[in-house]
Amino acid sequence: MIFGTLFLSFVFYSAYIYTAGTEVAHGPEISDEARRGQQVYQEYNCMACHQFYGLGGYMGPDLTNVISNRGAAYAGAFIAAGTATMPNLGLSPEETSDVVAFLGFVDTTGTYPPKNYDVTWYGTVRQEDDPQ
Repeated sequence: MIFGTLFLSFVFYSAYIYTAGTEVAHGPEISDEARRGQQVYQEYNCMACHQFYGLGGYMGPDLTNVISNRGAAYAGAFIAAGTATMPNLGLSPEETSDVVAFLGFVDTTGTYPPKNYDVTWYGTVRQEDDPQ
């Protein structure tokens, strides 16, 4: 009787655990402008030099959070004019705006680099750059 109860409890608990975490989490919706910007980003192979979440080329900076760190105007100016190390791709103002919208969308998906946390010997967690 005890074994049967434990076995049934195990079966129901396992079924609950395996199905509870299977819901699909929906992130932010990508706008049409950001989708066009993604196409421009891919067409010009920007991933060859730039990264998202540390993945991609290493000639240019990681662009995961460029909009929240520097602003849309800053990113747009670099995309439109280029720099000594980044070529001027000759994008139209609409294409530049679309790429900035795509970078804004990527910015809403997470933070990079990840924050470092320190786990103390007594079980508390604190961010490493916090004084206490």
